[in-house]
Amino acid sequence: MSATLKVSKGAPYARILGVGGYRPARVVANDEILKHIDSSDEWIRSRSGIATRHWANDEETVAEMSLAAAGKALASAGVGAEQLGAVVISTVSHFRQTPSIATEIAHRLGAGRPAAFDISAACAGFGYGLAIAKGMIVEGSADYVLVVGVERLSDLTDREDRSTAFLFGDGAGAVVLGPSTEPAMGPTVWGSEGDKAETIAQTVPWDAYREGAVERFPALRQEGQTVFRWAVFEMSKVAAQALEAAGITTDDLDVFIPHQANMRIIDSMVKTLKLPEHVAVARDVETTGNTSAASIPLAMERMLETGQAKSGDTALVIGFGAGLVYAATVVTLP
Repeated sequence: MSATLKVSKGAPYARILGVGGYRPARVVANDEILKHIDSSDEWIRSRSGIATRHWANDEETVAEMSLAAAGKALASAGVGAEQLGAVVISTVSHFRQTPSIATEIAHRLGAGRPAAFDISAACAGFGYGLAIAKGMIVEGSADYVLVVGVERLSDLTDREDRSTAFLFGDGAGAVVLGPSTEPAMGPTVWGSEGDKAETIAQTVPWDAYREGAVERFPALRQEGQTVFRWAVFEMSKVAAQALEAAGITTDDLDVFIPHQANMRIIDSMVKTLKLPEHVAVARDVETTGNTSAASIPLAMERMLETGQAKSGDTALVIGFGAGLVYAATVVTLP
């Protein structure tokens, strides 16, 4: 005789309650990048739209940046760390395989004994974290969830590689999700295209460096044109699917916050999606560079702080990157 299992039931919906970010103090202009590659400020700006990026110092570790962003997000949400049922950290630049950095973050925040784990989904990691957190809250396994996207990509940058040396920055962005009585997050449209995994990848595995097979520390590389075409054409389709899944059109949208990979990609997606002029578009990449999992929450925080977006606005967020992986959803801004 089979047993009847009790089904847990949480809140009817979930929403983002607060957002916070941390940008390292050191600002690196293109002139500094040009000391190591044969290029020009004009070329970098025309190819990527990037003028400056932030690079972390020795004290601005993945953990410290995460804690700073998380503290701001908790304060913004009005939620105490002890109320967190889960801590989810998305990063590809925490170099210890185990234990997860999430367990350290949870402990140092004073969160008690929440579920805590890392996810590796590169530039789509924040979107993956949102989907996981939403599921926890609606299922009832957590009332409040902290999601952090954090990267120290300067550690994985080959500063002599003309195609990537100017792209990457460091930082952390965090949000706190909690229960909602009204719909405030649309369904997540996510997936992967593993046949294209090598278009963005680490140059060599960690063990190759450890065993002395290579002299240079592992770095990030990418096939720029292939990634550009994929991002513009395929991710525009995913963005449109997320709007459809949420039951809205571009006319209903207030804000568009894509992964801050490249200004040309952002502008091309705006054109392909035919976004109305009233839609505010995040272009944080100009001064922050590509911060992978941290880019969307950092851009979200900046738009709210500068008045480009306001609480209650309807925003489309989409992340995409190494894997190739992607995640898009529509959210109500905190």
